[in-house]
This record gives sequence, C-alpha cells and structure tokens, in this order.
Amino acid sequence: MTLKEFNELGKQKAAEELFDCCGSAKWVSLLMKDFPFASEGMLVKKATAVWYNECSTDDWLEAFTYHPKIGDKKSLEKKFAGKEQLGVATAPNTIIEALLKANAEYEKKYEFIFIVCATGKAAEEMLGLLHNRLANSKEEELNIAMGEQHKITLIRFKKLLSDANFQFLKMSQLTTHVLDISVGRPGKNITAKLQQSVDNNWATIAQGITDADGRIADLLPPEKLLTPGNYKLVFETGAYFSANNVKGFYPEVEIQFTVFDDAHYHVPLLLNPFGYSTYRGS
Repeated sequence: MTLKEFNELGKQKAAEELFDCCGSAKWVSLLMKDFPFASEGMLVKKATAVWYNECSTDDWLEAFTYHPKIGDKKSLEKKFAGKEQLGVATAPNTIIEALLKANAEYEKKYEFIFIVCATGKAAEEMLGLLHNRLANSKEEELNIAMGEQHKITLIRFKKLLSDANFQFLKMSQLTTHVLDISVGRPGKNITAKLQQSVDNNWATIAQGITDADGRIADLLPPEKLLTPGNYKLVFETGAYFSANNVKGFYPEVEIQFTVFDDAHYHVPLLLNPFGYSTYRGS
C-alpha cells in the first residue's frame, strides 16, 4: 500500500490500521488530526512527537497490552506480531521456557509485560536482555519500553505502507561495537545501558545487547534524537567474560561522552580481560 492509498481508506479504517501499529487510543486520536498525511516524513514526525510529548504513562501502558509476550507461542499465534518474534518461534524449548519464566518475573515486578523490538534478534539475545533489564527501576523500564514500542511502531508503518518511501529514516543516533581483542573476535551478548544524568543521578534510558557481530545498531529508535549533554554507556563486561570462562578484571566498563548535536555518534569498545579503550567512531 502506498501513502496515497492509505489516505484514501477513510478515517475509520485508517485509524484502525494505525491502532494495529500502536495500540494506544490517544496516540491514534491525536495522530489522526493530521489525516490525510502529506508525506511519510510527516506521518513519522507526528507519530514521534505525539508518542513522546503528548501521551502519558497510561497511554504507553495501554499500547503494551497489545503485544504478545516474548516466548509465549500461544499468544504469538493469536496476535499478528508473530513474524516480529521469528527468533523466538524457532528457538529450542529450553529457551522458550526460560523466556516464559523470566517474563513472569518481569511482569510481577513491573506490572507490565517485557517490551523489546524483537525484529532481527535471536531468542538467546532477548533472554539475556530480559535478565539484565530486571535490574532496572520501574521508571527506567517504562522509559526503555517506551522507546522499544516506538521502534516497533515504525517497523509496522513500513509493513503497512510497504510501497511507501521510508528511505529518509535514519539509523539510531547512537551505535556501538565491541571487539574482544584478546581473541580477535566480536564481543557478542554483552548488555549495554545508555544512561543520562537526571537530578544528579544516572538513569537508564535505553538498553541493548550486542549481536553476533558485536554490534548494537538500534539502541535508539530512528529519528529519536538525544538532547545535547553528557551520557554514559555501561557495558556488562564481567558477565561476558564469566560466560566465556575467562577471569576478567572489570565487572563493568563505563564510557562517558558528550552529545553536542544531532549527528550520528558511534562509541566502540576495544576490550580484553585486563584493559579496554574507546574512541569516537564513524
């Protein structure tokens, strides 16, 4: 469907399609004030502004309820997001069971389900990320889940408007790549937290886990910009070395950096058990 064809659906049908992209009634209602949309860029710009600036906690929580639980195959079969969790659908039963157990623990602690943009992620990556996110505060998890929901929404826009032009969408403003120079291989399955100073305390605002190539390319949603200021990436290096039966000196590696503008920031980590280095990459 092209954007032109979407605009010709009529308000009721268009609103229903948008609700399938993000299950918040307020978000859809406010977004529909600009219907028909002049361009794909205007749709994304409005959707982003409404989600972050005009929706409240209740609206975000409402959207979360329309997601299948990660690892819940019965839920995946009932809801359309199954293809987004393909990495889970093909995972062994031991991983599925571990995801279900961790999901139950997560929901009990935070009172909403674990939200993650599952596209392109293996089940093992999501399980590791889920376990690590259980250490966050409820406020941190709400902020992280909010960003993950927006990533999912933009992916669903592209699926809904499969013949539209979304080439303008940029990658995450912040990316990272971990290389374990002690073995000459990517550092995979390393959790990294993006933190921002809030009231003189560091608060986690996004969280990811390195893939098989040691990269996190989607830490932030496309088009979501960090405000200028100081930030910190915290890598769970101790858990990584322990999982590889290596005695490492650093349980965590923290890299502080300053965001000056809306440019892309790539913050790599060169790692070994007893040292590390970093630089601003491209």
